[in-house]
Amino acid sequence: MDFHINIEEYNYDLPDERIAKFPLPERDHSNLLIWRSGQITQRHFYDLPDQLPEGALLVFNNTKVFRARLIMHKPSGARLEIFCLEPHAPADYENAFAVKGECQWRCLVGGLKKWKEGPLVIDFEMGGAECHLEAHRGEQVGKAHVITFRWNVDATFGQIIEHLGRIPIPPYLNRESQEIDNTRYQTVYSRVEGSVAAPTAGLHFTPRLIEELHSRGIQSEEVTLHVGAGTFLPVKESDATLHTMHTEHFEVSVATLRNLRAHLGRIISVGTTSTRTIESLVALGWRVMQGGSPDAQRVVGQWEIYDIPTEVGSDQLLGALIGWMEQNGTSTLKAATQIMITPHYRFRIIAGLVTNFHQPKSTLLLLISAIVGDEWHTIYRYAMDNGFRFLSYGDSSLLMINQD
Repeated sequence: MDFHINIEEYNYDLPDERIAKFPLPERDHSNLLIWRSGQITQRHFYDLPDQLPEGALLVFNNTKVFRARLIMHKPSGARLEIFCLEPHAPADYENAFAVKGECQWRCLVGGLKKWKEGPLVIDFEMGGAECHLEAHRGEQVGKAHVITFRWNVDATFGQIIEHLGRIPIPPYLNRESQEIDNTRYQTVYSRVEGSVAAPTAGLHFTPRLIEELHSRGIQSEEVTLHVGAGTFLPVKESDATLHTMHTEHFEVSVATLRNLRAHLGRIISVGTTSTRTIESLVALGWRVMQGGSPDAQRVVGQWEIYDIPTEVGSDQLLGALIGWMEQNGTSTLKAATQIMITPHYRFRIIAGLVTNFHQPKSTLLLLISAIVGDEWHTIYRYAMDNGFRFLSYGDSSLLMINQD
């Protein structure tokens, strides 16, 4: 990696009134901007089946947003907020939600200065039983603290937080979460709990639209990437390459990998989270080709995908990873990624992207520029001039990579 990125070149004026504070009454009635070969057209999202290439494969992120925000109190009555980011012990998401009695999470704490000593508590009723939950502060890890939760009822942590927690809607909505967010800040295909932010490109899909896509021969696959709070972090450095990307955990099955390999050139990623997952597979495949193992416990580094020789084909990379999984009897690969996709990256696997309109000076806007180059200015100006709604609850776009 030998380049610099002036983040000011990825800035634009986003008035607060253009940020969609609430979803539309119907998911698939959002506007859809299509960018193909430098040309812009405008439709509605329910027109997506007409806009996809024949034989396309859509890749969804099936992660589910959990109720990560807990309001707790000191014995004195002081109110604090605990924002659960990721499990610490057990470190696996599935086990972390299934454990009973005690667990540890890495959390952000609102009102931390008020918490000098002793536990935070909540007394509540669940299933007719009197319940008591305590939170004990432990070591600091970056900006987060390791919080030990203990409770006195025969319930899993998943059940506890589902009962007490609140959906963590994006901070730029500048409002408290409401009942509508419990369903609308989830995709209709969400099922693997673990995200603190929704993969918002998928919020436009309905069961009816997915059924229509399948009836037209458009296949779909699912990956899982648990979206972290770092997705909202702005790039503060003037040179964006100095920005430290957050780490996110993902899972991909060998069956999905086989279907990806069979559809190279026709893969449409639904959202930037699906994109980061799919393109991270390139690094894991290269590790296999280099040393015989994907070394999945080692996070895919921020710039790792840039070091893979361009002459090594995507079919080879996916084939190597599939071969390793088959040889080792591994049906699902669990890994983590820190990759940062910038305008200097050339996509290895995806041929197009369904995505919303992103914040100025964000890593997500840099990812968009990797597809459309400087045309992002034209695309966002069109969206601004034609009444498109921005950010998580806003409108959508289909961006197709030019095939050389």
